[in-house]
Amino acid sequence: MTEAQGQGPGAQGQGPGAQGQGPGAPTIDAGELTTFARLRRRGAVLIGGGALWLLLFLAVPLALVFAAAFCETAGYGAVKLSLTWDNLGRVAGWGVFGWEADNLRILLRTVVVAGLTTVLCLALALPMAFWIARQPQSRRGLLLALLMIPFCTNLVIRIAGWTVLLSNQSWLAGLAQQLGAIGPEDGLYPGTFAVLLGMVTTFLPFAVLPLYAVVERLDWTLVEAARDLHSGPWRTARHAILPQIMPGLVAAGILTFVPALGMFLVTDRLGSGKFMLVGNLIQQQVGRDTPYLSALCLTLVAATLIGIAILRWRAREVPVA
Repeated sequence: MTEAQGQGPGAQGQGPGAQGQGPGAPTIDAGELTTFARLRRRGAVLIGGGALWLLLFLAVPLALVFAAAFCETAGYGAVKLSLTWDNLGRVAGWGVFGWEADNLRILLRTVVVAGLTTVLCLALALPMAFWIARQPQSRRGLLLALLMIPFCTNLVIRIAGWTVLLSNQSWLAGLAQQLGAIGPEDGLYPGTFAVLLGMVTTFLPFAVLPLYAVVERLDWTLVEAARDLHSGPWRTARHAILPQIMPGLVAAGILTFVPALGMFLVTDRLGSGKFMLVGNLIQQQVGRDTPYLSALCLTLVAATLIGIAILRWRAREVPVA
């Protein structure tokens, strides 16, 4: 090996961590003569705004919620600084009259609804992403704009529109009545179907966009190679397509599952207060019992982290093409 071949970035001493180079040592960055200390200061300025934003509006509020969960309530949203585990016990179902399963049923219903919403969104978003990606370049922007048009309307207005479309006087309810799916005087709202429909239509764009981003960059030569090797449709999709789109699937799942866990407006309006989720339970405690509300929020955070961990674990199980 010649001397030129044996000199890598570390051997040349040009890396930021190279020995013998202090913070004031000169270096070249993007064609500009500078120093390592200046590069560090520039990096600190660039990330400082985002780090400060996360600290003030994520880390500090989360720390306050965590602290309030172990305090006592003083009534009307006030907090008494006294260490207690009662709020976590109430979340688990323990109360004055013993243990009740109501909160656990609400938590289980929340996870099931969020998971089902995620599955339905992914099932609908995947073919939409493939279809948009296969369209001519001139049409893709228009199709993506049409996908985002519902976000130009407030969520409350969209939900109000669904209450009209799903009422017992609408043609959809009339069709369901003729098919025998509901009673003669019943409507599709309120109920489980209305809640799931509202959830899916609310979060579907969050699933389509990340999937479209990975499908657009799909390497179709791997698919052609799999077909040349006489691979069936299922094996081709599993070994040539799925590993490539898995990052988009995970991102779409997180962007759908996480907000679906905390949703309360859709379930409150389309469920008419009879479809209780953790988000609705938290909404009811605002201004009433802050420590109990904080304990519910911690439960929701824990469920969110578990859901994200499961999605990431499933992503690692996918075989690499």
